[in-house]
Amino acid sequence: MPVTANERRPSAARNIYSFGITSFFNDTATEMAYWVLPAFLVSLGAGPAQLGVIEGIAESVASFAKLFSGYLTDRIEKRKPLVVGGYFVANAVKPLLAIATSWWQILLIRFSDRLAKGVRGAPRDVMVAESVGKERLGSAYGLIQSMDSAGAIAGPLLALFLLARFGIRSVFLAAAVPGALSVFVAVFGIRETKNPQQEHEKTVASPVSRKQRDSGHPLAAQTRGLSLSFYIVLVAVTLFSFGNSSDMFLVMRAQNVGISVSLAPLLGLVFNITYTLGSWPAGWFSDRFSRRWIAAAGYLIFAGTYFVFGLAPSTLAIWITMAVYGIYYALTQPVLKALVVDTVAEEIRGRALGVYFFATSVATLAASLITGELWKHYGAALPFYISAGFALVSAAMLGISAVGREPQRA
Repeated sequence: MPVTANERRPSAARNIYSFGITSFFNDTATEMAYWVLPAFLVSLGAGPAQLGVIEGIAESVASFAKLFSGYLTDRIEKRKPLVVGGYFVANAVKPLLAIATSWWQILLIRFSDRLAKGVRGAPRDVMVAESVGKERLGSAYGLIQSMDSAGAIAGPLLALFLLARFGIRSVFLAAAVPGALSVFVAVFGIRETKNPQQEHEKTVASPVSRKQRDSGHPLAAQTRGLSLSFYIVLVAVTLFSFGNSSDMFLVMRAQNVGISVSLAPLLGLVFNITYTLGSWPAGWFSDRFSRRWIAAAGYLIFAGTYFVFGLAPSTLAIWITMAVYGIYYALTQPVLKALVVDTVAEEIRGRALGVYFFATSVATLAASLITGELWKHYGAALPFYISAGFALVSAAMLGISAVGREPQRA
């Protein structure tokens, strides 16, 4: 007989908190290294163009990994090994930054890190969705995102302490400690959820129907059954992503305006405080109000942030705007994942998330490469203004698509 919702959610609270704690330690490790990376690149003789290549290539491999893992997530019985493996590889390569001597070595490390993140993303988010009901989906994603960004507060603080005493390379080495803790929690804390499609096939699907379903090109299989509502969201978010280059360009712009290299982790701290405080309330609110309007508001905040960074009127304006930037993340990251899951059937959540992650990552790849080149040839302001323009158009698309729609809740 079919598996009930309660049978698929044996340890909802445990899973959500385990994912949250894992994310906290993982992001602590990531953010320790992330916010000092532009300064480290400069010390190795690289600049905006090399940063664009590194982030662009890293995001491109992540995008294909996300597409593949989304396709796989709907078809395998156990997702936990993909999730744990992704966390393990990402945290095994970060400390290698401490021995890097050229920008291409950093490229290889970032490549491995983002590949691992791409592999674990879709199965993790589907496991979260299977651990709670739709009426709590935004809250679940929001809580995990809050704990993730809390790690992004701890990371820059630890980086500031280590930078003042031991230098940049010590930051990369120390990142191994929270990284190992994240893997430990993932291994022993997360509980496997049951794949509804697998359970359904065991009871009613014949080998012939499974063969027919799995025939054809993988990309065609990925997009089969996805709704018009999903594609409307996908177009708006992908368009936005063409202007959403790596946040490292914000750090580089801040340094260009006059903010000291040693204060780069503090920029991350300011941004992540508002991100942490806003993520769970935004997710909770999205369970009770239109997710599209909430995400559209986030895009408007993004547009304002990038416009100010383009103007760069003062260092004080940069600090204030960086704090406001965290609100954009809070209003979009957990909310958009919940919106994607809302728009598709339960048994194809993995492929929907895979396509969503793939499309946005490819667009972000293009954004990072284009921003690096535009900065190099036309100065820093132009790419920031262009990004603001993309965000405004995407916000309008989400707002228009929300008109006449009620929140889709179970």
